[in-house]
Amino acid sequence: MIEHDARAIRILTVDDHLLLREGIAAVLEAQPDMVLVGQASNGREAIDCFRQLRPDVTLMDLRMPDMNGIEAITAICREFRNARIIVLSTYAGDVQAAAALRAGASGYLLKNLVRTELLDTIRAIHAGKRRVPPEIATEIAEHVADDSLTERETEILKRVAAVKSNKRIAAELNIAEGTVKTHMKSILPKLDASDRTHAVMIALKRGILDL
Repeated sequence: MIEHDARAIRILTVDDHLLLREGIAAVLEAQPDMVLVGQASNGREAIDCFRQLRPDVTLMDLRMPDMNGIEAITAICREFRNARIIVLSTYAGDVQAAAALRAGASGYLLKNLVRTELLDTIRAIHAGKRRVPPEIATEIAEHVADDSLTERETEILKRVAAVKSNKRIAAELNIAEGTVKTHMKSILPKLDASDRTHAVMIALKRGILDL
């Protein structure tokens, strides 16, 4: 049995996958300077748990049912300005990462690096530092001046990703087919894409689309 220091870093983990939460719990259990104080499976639970437990560091998934991670981070950081939140994500896209950091996250870690980098990341964030993987930081910097897609353009691109024709998209969104074509003409240069398929691939890679 590991004896935990009274000053151990108190951690809340938020993820809708029980196996991942159990895996993190097992990693933390072996650390004398860390203690897992709570678990939540969606953003709403995360906010409630944070209010009750006031953890030192929160590990937050982004894609969850009911309320996603970015919404939860926004709500927590609005109420608790000193909250220290690390995003754990499967996705390396700059759009998701930038949105999480804007919402108030202090760190971003890909789930495939949890076993090797989680503990150091927790200690760094608890010490008041920020941690973002270099490849994601580079992606964010590369696209910081880009024009972002409008809500309508994203809706259209989602339907393009579902292999729907302009005519079908127009009918579903109750707009003219010519309007769909105009939006596509705007989408391609914003994403630096050569055609519809290329635009979808870029949007998926960057985390603009979530299929």
